[in-house]
Amino acid sequence: MNVEDSNALPGPTGDPVVSAGIEIAMKWGAALGGPDQLKVAFEALEPQLKREHQVRLRQLELQREAAERAARETRERRQHVFRITSLCAGVIVSVAMLGAGVYVAKEVWWLATLLCGPSLIALVKIFVLRRSDADDSKTVTRTLRNLTNAGIQAQPPSPPAP
Repeated sequence: MNVEDSNALPGPTGDPVVSAGIEIAMKWGAALGGPDQLKVAFEALEPQLKREHQVRLRQLELQREAAERAARETRERRQHVFRITSLCAGVIVSVAMLGAGVYVAKEVWWLATLLCGPSLIALVKIFVLRRSDADDSKTVTRTLRNLTNAGIQAQPPSPPAP
């Protein structure tokens, strides 16, 4: 089989890519001395192609691992920034509540107790630890109720109307 016989090969006619491929294969086969030598050449080339394939697979695996590592580092950095921000917010809220509680302590003692009591602990727990338990809400509600009741009972009687 030679270059002139390539038109007799079966395949789609009129496709320039396929006909160019067939022509190139025919030229290589003729240059190597026939199909037996081409088979020997391909068998000798096969181990090299396998090695190159393994190298490419390893490179792709290393790229995937690097991408995963970069994504993990980015996620850890974001979590760290979130934790630090939560900690700063908790400190600001607690200092503000303590300051407000001390400021209003003389005039409105029950509000000072509320600001410096369990609600402060519950809010700091939410900001810093990022968790809230049902017991926290119950404790704050119970304390608020007790303080309101104590505040109502402690009010002096209203002066008599003239």
